[in-house]
Amino acid sequence: MAGRIAKKAAGQFMKMLLLMAGASLAAFLLLSLSPIDPLQQNVGQAALGSMSQEQIARLEAYWGVDTPPLERFAAWAGGMLRGDWGTSLLYRQPVLSVIGAKLANSLWLLVLSWVISGLLGFGLGLLAGAFAGRWPDKLIKGWSMVIASTPAFWLALLLLMIFGVWLGVLPIGLSVPIGLESDAVTLADRLRHAVLPALALSITGTASITLHTREKVVEILGSDAVLFARARGESQKSIVLRHCLRGALLPAITLQFSSLGEIFGSSVLVEQVFSYPGLGQAAVAAGLGSDLPLLLGITVISSGMVFFANFIADCLYGLVDPRIRKGAHR
Repeated sequence: MAGRIAKKAAGQFMKMLLLMAGASLAAFLLLSLSPIDPLQQNVGQAALGSMSQEQIARLEAYWGVDTPPLERFAAWAGGMLRGDWGTSLLYRQPVLSVIGAKLANSLWLLVLSWVISGLLGFGLGLLAGAFAGRWPDKLIKGWSMVIASTPAFWLALLLLMIFGVWLGVLPIGLSVPIGLESDAVTLADRLRHAVLPALALSITGTASITLHTREKVVEILGSDAVLFARARGESQKSIVLRHCLRGALLPAITLQFSSLGEIFGSSVLVEQVFSYPGLGQAAVAAGLGSDLPLLLGITVISSGMVFFANFIADCLYGLVDPRIRKGAHR
């Protein structure tokens, strides 16, 4: 038993390493093929025109313009294997320090939106499936279809205009109030600034879970076991709670944990709309500024988070469905 678990964990760990290596290589190739000139982007054409050739040469060496691409990637990979993630070219700080500070802000958004979208999507899907064909089902399906086709950044702009500009009940951006020292910022301040971006991410993340949960509930309600339960005189509420809840929970867990990558991808645009200083905004700045060490570090961290979420989902399957646990033991 212990040997099987260790073998499975080792296999998952190797997959995670391959995923991180592939994602890092893809990010590096995209940045290398980008037409953006790091000197013009970060220094400016006017400033470059007033510099001497010696100063420009030093800047090119700093940004790695005169270094072959494969040599740059090999140097980064070798340093990372030794525990040195490099120094951010934009922030001039260690990459891990920059990622740690940005990730601390993004976790508010990711956790809040992830939990809200999962609970809301599963609850709405359960309700729609229980009332299949009636007005609650039609209303929830229509709402989910609209949300599924709505870009996250457009919804973020809409929420910003309504609650931040027109009503003025929530802040329009940033992660903390302007002018306050870090020691004076309270938990309530951080939560208040995270409401709108987290709401934008959670709303867009509910559609897929709602629709898939509804289909699973409709399938369960049409099964022979439910027909037999109805023949015994079991109520609709009891059927939904006893038969549909567990049966629909397994695919909902799959979608919920796999949606972490989608939520992180959407947070890049949402953080830009709200000027939220998180990991997504740092990834955009690193890409536009050709900050290779920071961009590759963010790629490794984000791909690791997505893989870890899927791994946790695999571990939870056995707790939800005993048949999977028994099959694994055999």
